[in-house]
Amino acid sequence: MKQQHLIDVIKGDITKIAVDAIVNAANTSLLGGGGVDGAIHRAGGKEILEQCVMIRNRQGGCNVGQAVITTAGRLPAKHVIHTVGPTWNGGHNNEQALLAACYQNSLRLALENGVHSIAFPNISTGIYRFPKKEAAEIAVKTVRTFLDENDQITKVLFICYDEENFQLYQDLL
Repeated sequence: MKQQHLIDVIKGDITKIAVDAIVNAANTSLLGGGGVDGAIHRAGGKEILEQCVMIRNRQGGCNVGQAVITTAGRLPAKHVIHTVGPTWNGGHNNEQALLAACYQNSLRLALENGVHSIAFPNISTGIYRFPKKEAAEIAVKTVRTFLDENDQITKVLFICYDEENFQLYQDLL
């Protein structure tokens, strides 16, 4: 019998969500930044940054569309999966495929690390200016496709910080 998957949307703060893994919309340096990245580093504490520095020293950061995993430090989650979303350049630089890769690679890393529940922020829709509606459509479609082929992950949450994204995800789900 096929495992049931829960896909849901919550308006709130991803640093307060108790799941196996939360996803961080990181930058290529992995050293923290603004928006959700800064919030996760502040709330999770220095262990996250220390592991990010070790990853950087080993592989030189994280490329757009790729993902890496660290501890969650003081967060209620067990892991943080850091993925680097694309900066929007009018849709002419493969941004859609790169954004889909963020979700695919985060979910693949989750599988490899025994994660059953995962929470995503709205990747690339802040300072990277990816159009929110298009980003939401890519996120939901990519996650659904992945879950159709893998039943280890039983719960996926989209955590929306703002009302506009929350409404977009509610309409799609």
